[in-house]
Amino acid sequence: MIDIETIKQNTKFKKYYELLVQENQKYNLTSITDEEEVYYKHFLDCATILNYFDLNDKIICDVGSGAGFPGMVLKILCPSMKLYIVEPLGKRCKFLEFVKKELGLKDVFIINDRVEKMNEYRECFDFVFARVVSNLSMLIELCIPIVKVKGYFVSMKGSNYQEEVNLASNALKKLDSKIGSIYEYQLGSYGVHSLIKILKDKKTNGKYPRSYAKIKNDTL
Repeated sequence: MIDIETIKQNTKFKKYYELLVQENQKYNLTSITDEEEVYYKHFLDCATILNYFDLNDKIICDVGSGAGFPGMVLKILCPSMKLYIVEPLGKRCKFLEFVKKELGLKDVFIINDRVEKMNEYRECFDFVFARVVSNLSMLIELCIPIVKVKGYFVSMKGSNYQEEVNLASNALKKLDSKIGSIYEYQLGSYGVHSLIKILKDKKTNGKYPRSYAKIKNDTL
């Protein structure tokens, strides 16, 4: 079981925090810089994934990673996984490359692109994670195409996820996927967070994902 003590005892997280604060003004990485808040709201929140999923030797994609959440956190704790990070902002990709080098992380690949343009990675990943603010229906269309058949897309949300789940039924149907489980966990004194686990049943229809503009203006 990974908890806050596991995180605090790992020296790589101390270095990660120092890099995050040091480079934050340059790269606009996070509005959270207080050490305790970073350890809980970023590091522990992401690390909790490993209490529910075995990522050893798996091929993982982190979509819209920002400052490396959850991908870099998972890689620190689970070094056997192969990690691909997709981040559309070039300056954040520079920070991620810097973190990768400074922490000595292997098998980490930073892709400066939008996920809907990643046709060469269709049906490639065992797990795809997204810790972004887009609604669940949008995320399903963006992320499911790059998940392997019988692999999983996991959306990281807060406690108010039920309405998004209710509205996502059409997207799930069109992307041949279904919600397997929803895990809720208490993040210290910072409230309840959740992981929505979505199973991909079949190969994705080639017309998905649509362009981001179409997805944004006409959610499935």
